[in-house]
Amino acid sequence: MRLTFWGATETVTGSKYLVEAGGKKVMVDCGLFQGFKEHRLRNWKPLPVSPKDIDALILTHAHIDHSGYIPKLVKGGFRGKIYTSAATTDLCRIMLPDSGYLQEEDARMANKYGYSKHKPALPLYTKKEAEDSLKYFEPVGFGQKTLLNDHDFSFTLHRAGHILGAAFVVLQSKDTRLLFSGDLGRPHDPVMLAPEPIEPVDYLVVESTYGNRLHSQTDPTEEIGQIVRETVSHGGSVVIPAFAVGRAQHMLYHLSTLKQQGNIPDTLPIYLDSPMSINATDLMCKHGDEHRLSADECKRTCHVATYLRTAEESKQLNNQLMPCVIISASGMATGGRILHHLKHFAPHRKNTILFTGFQAEGTRGDKILRGDKTIRIHGQDIPVRARVEGLTNTSAHADYEEMLSWLSGLKTPPKKVFITHGSLESATSLQQKIQERFRWEASIPQYLDVEHLS
Repeated sequence: MRLTFWGATETVTGSKYLVEAGGKKVMVDCGLFQGFKEHRLRNWKPLPVSPKDIDALILTHAHIDHSGYIPKLVKGGFRGKIYTSAATTDLCRIMLPDSGYLQEEDARMANKYGYSKHKPALPLYTKKEAEDSLKYFEPVGFGQKTLLNDHDFSFTLHRAGHILGAAFVVLQSKDTRLLFSGDLGRPHDPVMLAPEPIEPVDYLVVESTYGNRLHSQTDPTEEIGQIVRETVSHGGSVVIPAFAVGRAQHMLYHLSTLKQQGNIPDTLPIYLDSPMSINATDLMCKHGDEHRLSADECKRTCHVATYLRTAEESKQLNNQLMPCVIISASGMATGGRILHHLKHFAPHRKNTILFTGFQAEGTRGDKILRGDKTIRIHGQDIPVRARVEGLTNTSAHADYEEMLSWLSGLKTPPKKVFITHGSLESATSLQQKIQERFRWEASIPQYLDVEHLS
């Protein structure tokens, strides 16, 4: 078995791996790079192997940093099957066309405002190309062994928590077993189920998003309620950049709970301004076996907000004079409708910008959370005078103690652990903790590193 690291090395985005075994070339995850320009430029570079020569793709989950390169892969000639869970397939039917639309919109805005060096600016792929890529998806069940060749190369998906459909993947070729954690969820998440126990493997590729941090133990519902009440008391609105899949639904759950408890005004308008978030929320009740919510809780969560589907409705929201809560994508403020709301609400001190998920280095969300006084949106410098808050207890990623607890389920030491999908600082911290606690060999791969596994 040969493993090549095509992404998520010393960074939190662009998850891509190539596994060669049993006469096949198989990718695990196919994500977009986000954040720093040097990383984003990799989206435009050709892969080390022609997409035409890749036999199959296994997708851990639907988030764009794991799936967003798929239309580009298909555009380049990939014609194999894309194996993933049923819920991930449903989510990608929403997310990938939306990503294509945003690629087109970003190119349009760059041409309109003239801030691109490329004349004209072009999208990485279009909405139509993203829609075309969906025909290659092949849903498989959790725990179902699927052959990748005629006899000795297979994979199995196991529930990872995190978001709807998320899986960790175990590949086996002859006697070698390799596990990819994908994004590992939390054992006590209020919405998602806990990750399944880990099983004996020879090698692991594990994420390290929170490899150097512990999540706060405070009640996120209470903390969100306090922020909302304080902002509303000053006549302001709360703007929440939220990942359309996962974080938006968690925010609706917390806000629904607060209204039911009477801890925020029942008349306070809540808007979900993201067609993709709306569609993803609708899937919560369809895939009820993927989360902890009862049918009634799911219905209440889905109905707490007013859904804004059209661009015109979104624009009208910025004329709202009364305090409100706005949830909109993207979660790191890298694109989407949230940018228009930040342009409108960030300059005013009475408002609050509330971040609820991880912010990759170099993204607008990261810059705002670090205290930048201006941010650049659509070629304009926008002042940030609003109150800025970041919750550390709402993440869908396991922190380092939760990751170590999950890994402790391995009763036989693996031959090696590869630590990816985290900043160098975060990955190094998790590496040290794994070595200290388990005495396992652990390394941090670099971009395009190759490992021969036996």
